[in-house]
Amino acid sequence: MTRDLVIVACAISAGIHAALAPEHFRESTAAGVGFLAAAVILAAVAAALTRRPGSAFLLGVAAASFAGLLGSYALAATTGLPLLHPEPESVTGLALFTKGVEAVGLVAAVSSLTAFSPPLLPRLKGTLT
Repeated sequence: MTRDLVIVACAISAGIHAALAPEHFRESTAAGVGFLAAAVILAAVAAALTRRPGSAFLLGVAAASFAGLLGSYALAATTGLPLLHPEPESVTGLALFTKGVEAVGLVAAVSSLTAFSPPLLPRLKGTLT
């Protein structure tokens, strides 16, 4: 179930970033490339996770991508991003929706990743006795 949330979050975010890439290319090439790269990476992860649902590597890439996008937007909306978007970006409903989807995707990806290894404390307990 959580893997499915990761796939859906990747697909939605990829679609939104792809749709907004032309507008960002008009602002600057760097911003457009950033949006296009996000769309390609997220679409590739969504597609790959449908073929390899148990891949910890892909879930890690999804988590890192979502965390990067959330952090980037926080900077873009507050201080701007030096090369990509130097002026603070206005907060829009679409942006908030996208960040909500990405936050859900991040939580789902991290939750799925924790299923791959047992909690740290029991592993440590076995080595200390």
